[in-house]
Amino acid sequence: MMHVELLDGRRISVPLAWFPKLARATREQRSHWRWIGGGIGIHWEELDEDISIEGLLKP
Repeated sequence: MMHVELLDGRRISVPLAWFPKLARATREQRSHWRWIGGGIGIHWEELDEDISIEGLLKP
């Protein structure tokens, strides 16, 4: 599972299976991330993966 805590206090948890690159990555690779776009998304340089917070909030 990937857990994200938002500034407004909400916590989002989504299965890593939704993101195959992250699911196949090692824990170490997943730990190297950074916020992008002023906090609108998360980027993993080594994995070439970007996930928007808006995308996590959509059902």
